[in-house]
Formats: sequence, C-alpha cells, structure tokens
Amino acid sequence: MRVEQHPILEVGRQPDTYILYEGKKIPAVTGEPIAAALIAAGVRPLRYTAKNHTGRSIFCGIGRCNDCKMIVNGVPNTRTCVTPVEEGMTVETQYGLGGKEEQA
Repeated sequence: MRVEQHPILEVGRQPDTYILYEGKKIPAVTGEPIAAALIAAGVRPLRYTAKNHTGRSIFCGIGRCNDCKMIVNGVPNTRTCVTPVEEGMTVETQYGLGGKEEQA
C-alpha cells in the first residue's frame, strides 16, 4: 500500500527501520509519518472514540483533526499524521481521550 512511483513527489524509498505497534514490528521509512507506515502495513483503525467507541483513521493528514491520535512512546494524543517515524518507537491504539482501553 505504498506509493512506488509518482511524477512529481520523491517516492520509492524502501523501509529502513521499524516501529513497534502493539508489540509487533512494523516496517517503516525513517521520517515518514507514523500513520503512513501503519496504513501501509494494513493497520486500521488508529484510535477509538470516547463516546461511541467507533474506529477512526487518518482524515485530514495535516494535523488539524483528531482522527489519527495514538499513544506514541507513552504519550497519548499524538497526531500520527504529522509525527515522523524514528527507529524503535512504540505506538499503541488510543481508546477514548488517551487511555489504553477505556471502557464506558
């Protein structure tokens, strides 16, 4: 699910590192958005809403909405569409307003 050719954008870099998503190694390209690496690996949804517990994924892609927020290196509410991948970072699904598995 990665763009491999594009007439204008520089693409085609191969994964050179990994992130740990829920304890599993996900291949990633250093510097790409966390959300891009997860979506390329087929991970969806990225978080669940507090009120209705519905799944959300990337929406705006520029850090303005709340749909891609996840727990990154223990920090909840991290916008993964604008946070670049760094080697070995840990990423967890966010439930509700920041907890791991909030239940209402």
